[in-house]
Amino acid sequence: MIMNFLHTYIPDPVAFTIGNLTIHWYGLIMALSVIVALLLSLHIAKRREIPKEDIIDASFWLIIGGLIGARLYEVGLEWDYYSTHLEMIPQLWKGGLAIHGAIIGGLIALGIFVRRKQYNIWNITAVILPGFALAQSIGRWGNWFNQELFGTPTLRPWGIPIDLLHRPFKYEVFTYFHPVFLYESLGLLVIAALLYFMARKKDFPCAIIVAAYLIMAGALRFRLEYIKSDITPIILGLRWPQIASLLMILAGVVICLKVSAAIKKAKS
Repeated sequence: MIMNFLHTYIPDPVAFTIGNLTIHWYGLIMALSVIVALLLSLHIAKRREIPKEDIIDASFWLIIGGLIGARLYEVGLEWDYYSTHLEMIPQLWKGGLAIHGAIIGGLIALGIFVRRKQYNIWNITAVILPGFALAQSIGRWGNWFNQELFGTPTLRPWGIPIDLLHRPFKYEVFTYFHPVFLYESLGLLVIAALLYFMARKKDFPCAIIVAAYLIMAGALRFRLEYIKSDITPIILGLRWPQIASLLMILAGVVICLKVSAAIKKAKS
């Protein structure tokens, strides 16, 4: 039933208007994702006996840094467009937030926060990541309302209709496209669940939770880039997001190796 709805319905990006104020679904979904992520992080923090004030403060830094990083990254990738539409750069409610930029910006901001407060970055990050992955999963539905983050044309029954205005060049004659936003949303939901079950155990290594996110999220995004319809810079046959995803996976593997070496050293 849900698939049939997605297959036949073209969403309106505007949720409602109040006078001259226009409220977009993208903004509402982003706000919902932040609230849900914070609630989940506070739940995990309680199980790990971490003060909720620390998580709230860290989440604030993460959100601000993530938004700035996500927007700057997206603007950099699509500079050909934004260079002639500078007024669109601050209009976050119309979409255009890159997850790799959100991760980079969020980690930088989080690093500054824990350094100032002298907290353990692994502990704070491990508590926040399950909620962060869940927020990503929810946030992808904002892309659906904005008619973005879809893939190549498809005749599959779960293909989503894309308005002619949003269809990429050379795909104007096609109507249905792969719902990449849905694939990523479901994948991130699974990742969030796995991270949650790791994080809720007090004795589970925090660094491994961070590594698991980097590897799983990186692998998911790397694969999905092959069916996306937008055009991004290519390096050695790979798109920029794929390069970033490989770096995420590499970082996760390095963290795992270091944790394994530390455990072996402790036992010897």
